[in-house]
Amino acid sequence: MTIDSQGFAAPPAIVEHARRFLAGGGTPAPPRVAATVLLLRPAGADFEVYVIRRVAAMAFGGVYAFPGGGVDASDSQAHVDWAGPGPASWADRLGVAPDAAQAVVCAAAREVFEEAGVLLAGPDAHTVVGDVSGDDWEAARQDLEARRRGFADLLAERGLTVRSDLLLPWSRWITPEFEPRRFDTYFFVALLPEGQRTRDVSGEADHTVWIRPADALARSAAGELTMLPPTLVTLAQVAAAGDLAGVARAAAVRDAATPITPRLDLQEAGEPRFVLD
Repeated sequence: MTIDSQGFAAPPAIVEHARRFLAGGGTPAPPRVAATVLLLRPAGADFEVYVIRRVAAMAFGGVYAFPGGGVDASDSQAHVDWAGPGPASWADRLGVAPDAAQAVVCAAAREVFEEAGVLLAGPDAHTVVGDVSGDDWEAARQDLEARRRGFADLLAERGLTVRSDLLLPWSRWITPEFEPRRFDTYFFVALLPEGQRTRDVSGEADHTVWIRPADALARSAAGELTMLPPTLVTLAQVAAAGDLAGVARAAAVRDAATPITPRLDLQEAGEPRFVLD
C-alpha cells in the first residue's frame, strides 16, 4: 500500500470485503476503544520505530502495525499508582471523561508490555524500571496477557508507578464501517526506556523490526511491508518531525481527540483507494 495525493491503494482482499458489506446492506459493528504505542529509539542522528507483523489468523493479519490492543475492563477499574499528567489532564487531550482517559492510558502501558516487553513504569515519578526481560518478569507478563492478573496488581506487587508522562498523545483513528472488527484507537508515542529492550514475546506477531520511519515508508511503497492508512500516515508524520525532540514538540500540540476514519472510494473509474476526508 502506498501514499500519494489521491489517497492510499487498498489491498484487494479489503476491497472485496467492502463490496460484499455494501451489497448486503451490512450494519457497522460498534468500535472497541483501543490504544497503540509507537516505541521510538535513537539511531545515530536519526531514530527508529518498532513495528510488528500481525499473525495471519488475526484481524488485520499479515499487516505491520505498532504494539497495541483493546481497552480491557481491568484498565478502567484499576487503582494504579500514577505519575505524570492525571486522568483529568488526559481527558482534555483525548476528548473523553477522566475515567475513560485513565483506561486508555493504562491500556497503552499494559499493551506495550504485553506485546513488546517494555514497561513504562518506575519506583517513583522520576525513574523508570530497568531490564524487565528476566524469567520472573516474563512469567508476570504471561500472567498479564492471559488475564490471570491485572496490570494494577502487577505494578503494586513490584512497587511501581505508571509513568503516564512517558506517553505522548498523537492521534485517534476509527476503523472503517465495513470491517467486521472495528477499533477506536488512540495513538501514542514513547521513547524506549534506558536499560530496556523490546522482545518478540507476543503470540499475536510473527515478525518484529526496528526501522527508520522513512525506510518503513519506502519498503511499503516497494510492496515489501503491508501497512494500513493509520500506520502509513503516522510514520510519515513522525518522520516529518525530523528527530526525537521534534516528535515531542509535535506531540505537544497535536489533536489527539478528533477521530480520523479512512473512507474506501469504490467508484467505478480508477483503482479503489482509501481517502481521508
